[in-house]
Amino acid sequence: MKFPHSSPDRSIIRGSLALLSARIPKVLSRALRAKIAHGQAGNSPPFSRGGTIGLITLLGFLCLVLWSNSLVAQTMLVRPEVPGYDPPDWAAKVQQAAPRSWWREYLDVAILGLGIAAAGWLGLVRRSRRGLLLLTVASVLWLGFWRKGCVCPIGAIQNVSLAIADANYTLPLAVALVFALPILGTIFFGRTFCAAVCPLGAIQEIVALHPVKLPEWVDHVFGLIGYVYLGLAVMFAVLGTSFVICQYDPFVAFFRLGGSLELVVVGIGFLLAGIFITRPYCRFLCPLGAVFRCISPLARWHVRIPPEACIQCRLCENVCPYNAISPPAAPLRPSARRTARQRFLMAAAMVPIWVLMGGVLGRLVGPILSRADARIQLADRVWLEERGQVEGTTDASDAFRKSGAHPDALYAEAAMRQLQYQQGGMWLGIWIGLVVGLKIVQLSRYRTRDEYEPERSRCFSCGRCFWYCPVEQKRLGLIEDLAPYLPEAREKSLQPVASASDES
Repeated sequence: MKFPHSSPDRSIIRGSLALLSARIPKVLSRALRAKIAHGQAGNSPPFSRGGTIGLITLLGFLCLVLWSNSLVAQTMLVRPEVPGYDPPDWAAKVQQAAPRSWWREYLDVAILGLGIAAAGWLGLVRRSRRGLLLLTVASVLWLGFWRKGCVCPIGAIQNVSLAIADANYTLPLAVALVFALPILGTIFFGRTFCAAVCPLGAIQEIVALHPVKLPEWVDHVFGLIGYVYLGLAVMFAVLGTSFVICQYDPFVAFFRLGGSLELVVVGIGFLLAGIFITRPYCRFLCPLGAVFRCISPLARWHVRIPPEACIQCRLCENVCPYNAISPPAAPLRPSARRTARQRFLMAAAMVPIWVLMGGVLGRLVGPILSRADARIQLADRVWLEERGQVEGTTDASDAFRKSGAHPDALYAEAAMRQLQYQQGGMWLGIWIGLVVGLKIVQLSRYRTRDEYEPERSRCFSCGRCFWYCPVEQKRLGLIEDLAPYLPEAREKSLQPVASASDES
């Protein structure tokens, strides 16, 4: 952008990004290895056959998403010159769609609230995996295809952010309730909204026909993408750039039975990957899922694997495809406890450094992010047209000239917008640095457990683990005695039986 406000050297940005992208996975993997060594993580092999298949699927799917998103960006930023196409009359009166009646909006809110309450009751009280699946199908049909994905707490993040930042923007009460109800449901009951009510998660739950477990480091590393996406979405909404969550919704094309080819390809990619990688959007991209991962550990009530005391039969430890079951952990020896405490304090002391690094790098990246702003794109185009560096004009540049505004005023506005993006990029970097620092602190924290527990931040309350628990099967009357499932009986059954030749 050739304005008085200059952009930073991109070689500095590329070098800083390369340094952080190489450093962050190393730090996270070191913390995770220490956690596994102390028995805090699952004991499944880091690269089992299923995990390797899932990881290959995930990498291929990410390449597909990047390719498709680049096509979407090109389609949005470049307006093709079509022979015989008449540009719209910019002086004509703007036509707006008629709003929906108020009672229909509050009917959607009531149905959403009933769905969240039903999911909490089915998951925590009834402990019914079948009931949750039926509610999942109902959510896809009603909130997905019938309401075309418009009752969306995920997209409401942007409306709430804009209302907080802009006093002139009025947040509709129905939108505020759509955003608040899942938050309140998570505070009280954990991620039951994700379990069966969210149409985006529900359609992925339905296609999860052959789920495989990914290596646990994949969840920790790629799970950070959702926090980055959340920060970008809030920044773009606050600055008035666009609502990127709605713009790049991967499933809205299915729910509305129409959409751009690129988004259809992305949605198909998510569903195909979801056959093996359960809920890839929810686990790695969903910005509301990032919010839930922060507040779900504080839930008043949460689903349990056994309905009563855990007998530690170990039948559930490898059945969760989300790596969301934490095994029992005994207290550490004094020497190991001292080492763990030092590691935790070191990770906590590094949080301000991560925040500072993120803020500096985010401020450098801000002008690059400003390229998504329509006014800055317009100023760039007018600048190039005024100097004869491009041929022809665009609809936007023609409309600007018909408005009678002077180009210098547009350039000054674009320069001010770039300064706003610098500040926004700084706060985005601070947010990402805080997330990375706290993730390392979380991995460095040792917590004792007496039984197998769901890890609340990653548990979707889907009820997959219920069936594998003998205590649950006894509650349902399917078995009468728990003795064969106790650890002593299992160890005895695994011992080799001596043959008659061996005894002689």
